[in-house]
Amino acid sequence: MVAKADLITVSIIQHRLTAIVAEMGEAMLRTSYSQILNSSRDFSTGICDAKCRLAAQAEHIPIHVGALSFAAESVSGYFSGTVKPGDVYLLNDPYFGGSHLPDVTAFVPVFAGDQLVFWTINRAHHSDIGGATYGAYNPTATSIFQEGLRITPVKLYDQGIVRQDLLDMLATNTRNPRDFKGDLAAQIGSVRVGERRVLSLIEEFGADIVLKSVEAILNSAEQQAREVISTWPDGVYRGEAVLDDDGHGRQDVTIRAVVTKKESDLVVDLTESDAQSDGFLNSSYANMRSAVAMAISYLINPETPKNHGSQRPITVKAKQGTIVWSNDGAPVTMCTSHCSNEICEAIIVALSEACPERATGGWGRRFRVAIQGENPKTGKEFIWHLFHARPGAGGSSGGDGWHNAGEWHSAGGLKFGSVELAEARFPLLFNKHEFRKNSSGDGEFRGGAGVELELELETEKLALANTAGDGNRHGSRGMVGGEDSKPHHYELHHQDGSIRPLKTKEISVPVNPGDRFIIHSAGGGGWGDPKNRTAWARELDIKNEITG
Repeated sequence: MVAKADLITVSIIQHRLTAIVAEMGEAMLRTSYSQILNSSRDFSTGICDAKCRLAAQAEHIPIHVGALSFAAESVSGYFSGTVKPGDVYLLNDPYFGGSHLPDVTAFVPVFAGDQLVFWTINRAHHSDIGGATYGAYNPTATSIFQEGLRITPVKLYDQGIVRQDLLDMLATNTRNPRDFKGDLAAQIGSVRVGERRVLSLIEEFGADIVLKSVEAILNSAEQQAREVISTWPDGVYRGEAVLDDDGHGRQDVTIRAVVTKKESDLVVDLTESDAQSDGFLNSSYANMRSAVAMAISYLINPETPKNHGSQRPITVKAKQGTIVWSNDGAPVTMCTSHCSNEICEAIIVALSEACPERATGGWGRRFRVAIQGENPKTGKEFIWHLFHARPGAGGSSGGDGWHNAGEWHSAGGLKFGSVELAEARFPLLFNKHEFRKNSSGDGEFRGGAGVELELELETEKLALANTAGDGNRHGSRGMVGGEDSKPHHYELHHQDGSIRPLKTKEISVPVNPGDRFIIHSAGGGGWGDPKNRTAWARELDIKNEITG
């Protein structure tokens, strides 16, 4: 047993914590029921200490992770003094530290003797959470009560004993209770794996050494972040990002970031952002703070741990009643994609003047399609969320953007999964899924390509589709002189030859058997002056049919 948390011990414990959250993710991936989790990986894992400070996270979904500490604070505060070993807690309410209602968060407390020392946490997007529309995304919602079941902090397991009545009540309020229970069981298994591994770590090193090491890990992350920020010129920097519309008649909803940099401190001021919407683009406070953390994390060194410590240099200012921090009760389901992408974009646009070599071009925006129908293979109802045809990533000073990588809020963490597996499990036929030529923003380093997708529905009865997203009018943002990408363009082709352009925010679109979705997703934004792109790079793009 070492007497103090020396540097080698701190490093070992840091890597062990990282391995634990990664293993929690693997447990979730291998045991969850829904394709949105076991194929698309729309979940995140983390560990907070007893002060609810994020100590470790796995490389999953960035917009989830920055909000976990706020959720842990809600649970810890609500059950203060009553938390026991074997308890399991749940939360999804955006006004209690959640992000949006489909993201259910599970917590297990970890004790060293009688002392609560950590929380192991899993946040996962469920395929349905009740509400007025299947899949939770309701562009017509004007209240959170139209979006689904609100779960304020609740105790699901009391010292190892499940509260079956509560579990049944939660599952009954979803459209697919079997999947809900299965996915929730996977989450609980995941956090319990984390609990066992943390207890093993404490047994090996002792609670005192582990806790001292966490303090050292957080302090080191803070120091690393400050070292980077201190190299940027002091000043006041401004950036904006614009959403297409809110689905309720407002266009060009704008988020404004004023970032003041002094020495190694940043003040991110979002108070000038537009007023909150009637629709679901609003952000909860925790989601807004997570989006800010995400933006700064993209600008500091990749190897710096993204934990509580690396966020200490940042002070956030925001005004309640704006699009970035809505009043209690406003709909917010789209916020993890939009307006989180735009909060991130506005901050990076602002700081691109201070650190242009660190600012990437804009990543594509989310344009989700959820389909509900009857699967003729099984005779059962299904809900399928489109994760294919992901947009391109932005270019950067390090090179061209990745093709088909996704959106800023997930940074490649969301996967579209196997086409063949989707066809086997759902009544779908993928006729085409390939890179979209000329979709990326030009630049010294161009953005990644979007995707052309042709998807045919092999149902025997009428199905319905909901859309939720943004980016039909505004492409991915060019940065440091780079150009914007092409925007999205989605269509539904009926068998009678008629074509229906799809809006980014609509519900109950009729989809007949044999109808085809023709999807052109946006590329990523370019970085740097296009005049500086080499002839060799342009020739290679033409050869690979990325441009031309």
